[in-house]
Amino acid sequence: MRHLNIKTLIRRKRYNYIKVKPEQVGDNLLNRDFTASHKNEKWLTDVTEFKAIGCKQKLYLSAIIDLYDNSIVAYKMGLFNNNQLAFATFDEAIHKHPEARPIFHSDRGFQYTSKIFKAKLDEQGMIQSMSRVGKCIDNGPMEAFWGTLKSEEYYLHKYYSLESLQEAIDKYIQFYNTERIQAKLKSLTPLEYRNQAQVA
Repeated sequence: MRHLNIKTLIRRKRYNYIKVKPEQVGDNLLNRDFTASHKNEKWLTDVTEFKAIGCKQKLYLSAIIDLYDNSIVAYKMGLFNNNQLAFATFDEAIHKHPEARPIFHSDRGFQYTSKIFKAKLDEQGMIQSMSRVGKCIDNGPMEAFWGTLKSEEYYLHKYYSLESLQEAIDKYIQFYNTERIQAKLKSLTPLEYRNQAQVA
């Protein structure tokens, strides 16, 4: 990289925790076992934020990733990091995969510790798992996806409106699922790997 005068972008993560007493919490059943032998076995979720130049409001992205093929099962964007955003993401995932009964892992964000969210999981027959307090590595693959998205798209461009930022994120996730090959997936894209398993 020095020979070619190539420099990498350094991601500095800032933690702004708001202490909220959880209504309920789940055990860390996933326990950093990020392997999955079949689709819809283990899902991870989280919310991250983005800023556009000159915009006071932030854009929040909620997503669910399947550990089997690293595909983004569902995602939603909104101007507020609230229950509705997380719930809408979950509802979209269920609409696409009504048969899914995965271990559903998240951090201890207020959305996921709410009784309403737990009821939604129970209704679908899913098992809740949660990261330990302050242990981001417990949700490592989800955090890794945020890093990939921001390094390969967000940090490389300037966005002057939330609309252009949202459009770029839409395009990137489509690219990630359908065009971005991964060595872990035998040099296939997430959806190619998923579809190959379905045929087999």
